[in-house]
Amino acid sequence: MFSRLRSDIQCILERDPAARSAWEVLTCYPGLHAVLMHRLAHWCWIHGLKWPGRFISHLARFLTGIEIHPGARIGERVFFDHAMGVVVGETAEIGDGCTIYQGVTLGGTSLYKGAKRHPTLGRDVVVGAGAQILGGFSVGDGARIGSNAVVVKPVPSGATAVGNPARIIQADADIRREQAASQMGFSAYGVTQNDDPLSQAMRGLIDNAASQEHQIALLWQTIEKLAQQQRDCVPDEAARRESFEAAKFNQMVGK
Repeated sequence: MFSRLRSDIQCILERDPAARSAWEVLTCYPGLHAVLMHRLAHWCWIHGLKWPGRFISHLARFLTGIEIHPGARIGERVFFDHAMGVVVGETAEIGDGCTIYQGVTLGGTSLYKGAKRHPTLGRDVVVGAGAQILGGFSVGDGARIGSNAVVVKPVPSGATAVGNPARIIQADADIRREQAASQMGFSAYGVTQNDDPLSQAMRGLIDNAASQEHQIALLWQTIEKLAQQQRDCVPDEAARRESFEAAKFNQMVGK
């Protein structure tokens, strides 16, 4: 029990830069308190003590602002960051290492008792503030759910779901965008990238600029091959003469 508690505290210290000590986490983090009380409520629930389990869950909701049904299954090193207003349904499952922010709902869309009505989160899933995951489907390992997304269908491992209704962005597209953005001095993973229209426009510009750079590189490779065949001389620096001006790009958005 104590080793699991140490693991819970350590995961918070690793993920929250505001956490300064284990004592602060133990005494001042409602996300940790909600998890600890849920374990007691879940033990009561699976051992047939339904009312005590519900009462402990209700007490945890009153003290922490986090409502977790005692029937829900929560893995190890799960961090509810701030987490006021989080609701986790009866048949929901949260895998090891998940991070869930405030205002998240793991809800159901079916009224049939005994059915799998709530979502299953894999390992190391990150659910942004205000996201709603509704239904008895799975969210794959390492997936990301953007802030205020409404997810009503499965999310593959490593993918990102954003928007309402959520659309799926595969991990390889995210990686390419982030690599292109880092060269331009702009982070594609800003705080409000999924909600701010300016951020969405910037992501479109980044994708377009990266595609144009690739096409230009292909064109110059073709020109150099033709020049070599015709024994002409093409300056080596010609392909590098045009470049994306990061400073002007940042000035456009007031950075």
